[in-house]
Amino acid sequence: MRIVGGRHRGRALAAPSGRDVRPTSDRTRQALFNILEHGDFFTDEGPTVDGRVVLDAFCGTGALGLEALSRGAEAALFLDVSRASLDLARANAATLKETGRCQFIQGDAAKAKPPSLNAQAAALVFLDPPYGQGLAPRALEGLSAAGWLAPEALCVVEIGGGDPFEAPPGFEELDDRRYGDTRVLILKRG
Repeated sequence: MRIVGGRHRGRALAAPSGRDVRPTSDRTRQALFNILEHGDFFTDEGPTVDGRVVLDAFCGTGALGLEALSRGAEAALFLDVSRASLDLARANAATLKETGRCQFIQGDAAKAKPPSLNAQAAALVFLDPPYGQGLAPRALEGLSAAGWLAPEALCVVEIGGGDPFEAPPGFEELDDRRYGDTRVLILKRG
């Protein structure tokens, strides 16, 4: 696994052993960021990632949040229920010397508690929950209700290719693409 774009392009990231964490492939990440950077998803000026606060929920290795930092995001919040995943994301951030722009929070995205006082609401959100468990809609609702998402936040959801998905109330589906056995949806919070 490597960072595929931006100032850290080509830098290696540690990947977990075993099958508990399923990192987004380099190829899918590249395609996703190409869509974000060339799409017209935000109403304000400038690139989609530049200067934004990013939330990487179900962060695993932290690859999506770290990719966003490499491409100009202001800060990244990493959320996962697994201490081992948070430790791996923290180690990858340290390798890139990005820990000063990161916060690591242990918690359940579907049952999110309000963010700490020093955490900003995220304008760009990555959700990569375990496939086949229907967690994405519940996580979107939980994060939104708890105050993690900025108004009009752009939410990138990665699910299994055969997983059903219905956007929860308050979210508009903007894009839906497939990459092998992965489905990537882009939604906007209303």
